Amino acid sequence: MLKKLSLLAGLFALPIMAEEGGSGHYMPGSMSSFIDGVPPEPTFITRLNVLEYNGSYQKSILFAGLDAANIDVSSKAVALTLLYRPDIDLTSLGFGENWSYAFSTTIPFLDMQVSADVSTGDDASFRKTDRDNALGDIIFMPIMLNQNINADLNINYRLALYAPTGSYQVGDLANTGKNFWTVEPTIAAVYFGQKNGIEASVFAGIDFNAENDDTQYKSGVQAHIDATLAQHFPLWGGLAGVGVTGFYYKQITGDSGDGATYGDFKSHSVGAGPTISFINKVGNTDILAELKWLHEFDTTRRVKGDTIFLKVVAKF
Repeated sequence: MLKKLSLLAGLFALPIMAEEGGSGHYMPGSMSSFIDGVPPEPTFITRLNVLEYNGSYQKSILFAGLDAANIDVSSKAVALTLLYRPDIDLTSLGFGENWSYAFSTTIPFLDMQVSADVSTGDDASFRKTDRDNALGDIIFMPIMLNQNINADLNINYRLALYAPTGSYQVGDLANTGKNFWTVEPTIAAVYFGQKNGIEASVFAGIDFNAENDDTQYKSGVQAHIDATLAQHFPLWGGLAGVGVTGFYYKQITGDSGDGATYGDFKSHSVGAGPTISFINKVGNTDILAELKWLHEFDTTRRVKGDTIFLKVVAKF
């Protein structure tokens, strides 16, 4: 079962705040373990993603066209990931025999509440609270490649596109979309020992953002590294895993555009927390669940808080 389930796929991201606020489309820590890998064999995968985030930011920040401070964010999201790995031979395209191709899409629905002190000029402000529940920005992954190095090691290459399908309105604090496109190439190395049960996964990605036409704000490039170290062992007829996940997220170029009145406004975040998983078979379907809690303990120019991820995967 280890070999068969050593790589599953998909990702899920939750917009925490407007891009002007220092966060990007990618949710730090969301793609970090073997469950997020590209499958090496033909399969169809569905995944239910459940996420809850709570955080705050005390200083001033541009937020959906507003000058806001003392921000409190509460976000809940449910998303469905659909992935298909067809039985395609890539050798005719110049790839080796150990390469495979897949593609996926993730459709999120968000419930957000945001409160902040909004400036009205002349050093005056008022407390504003907005809430919205609507479709988020859909994620397309048209290119997902896996290189099977050996039974324990796989290398992934993928390209994600974040589409501006979510709800967005200038002046609203709680937007479920960001109102711009993001292109995100990612490379990952996933080690999953078939005999020792040790997992060591590392995902590295970089996000290139288009301009938000409504605010004339273009965020700089963001880079992120996510990693998981875990031990897997037989339990209750299945396979359990216990480990830790960590991430490093940093904006590496400055913001630009007429709306970037705060200047470069580069953000970064570092966080970590425990991860547990369980794999079993129900009939002919492989079922996997993963639960993790991530705490941000070092952040700059972005909301700081805690995230709970739950992923439930069915592999047909």
